[in-house]
Amino acid sequence: MGKLTPYIISENARSQAEFYIQTLGGEILSLMTHEQSMGAQHESKDKVMHLSMVVSGENSIFMADVFDEPFTNGSSVSLSIAYSTESEASEAFVKLAAGGKVKYPIEMQPFGLFFGELTDKYGVRWMITTEPKANE
Repeated sequence: MGKLTPYIISENARSQAEFYIQTLGGEILSLMTHEQSMGAQHESKDKVMHLSMVVSGENSIFMADVFDEPFTNGSSVSLSIAYSTESEASEAFVKLAAGGKVKYPIEMQPFGLFFGELTDKYGVRWMITTEPKANE
């Protein structure tokens, strides 16, 4: 079984997260920039690669700064599912990708997760992950 978490892509994830925390209550649990996670040394090194927060009790939301595509406020929400095993993650990825478009094939990433991203045939963006320690 997987755990579903909304993933919001933002022009300024730090600012947007602070707004949600001030208006809904909660806290930022972690924040990682492109420089911190992958050693990036370009103009986007300070952009948020991944931000994890809780709001209104224990509701998790992930966020990131837009990085490589045109952006329209409010249209960049992705659904992120974390699976227990690599085989579960791969199976879900393949099924969701049918008739859709793969942005990043599911594979081990430099930031330490087995990760893939796609847009399904209905236009919904999905990020599928699993922790390396959970792999079969």
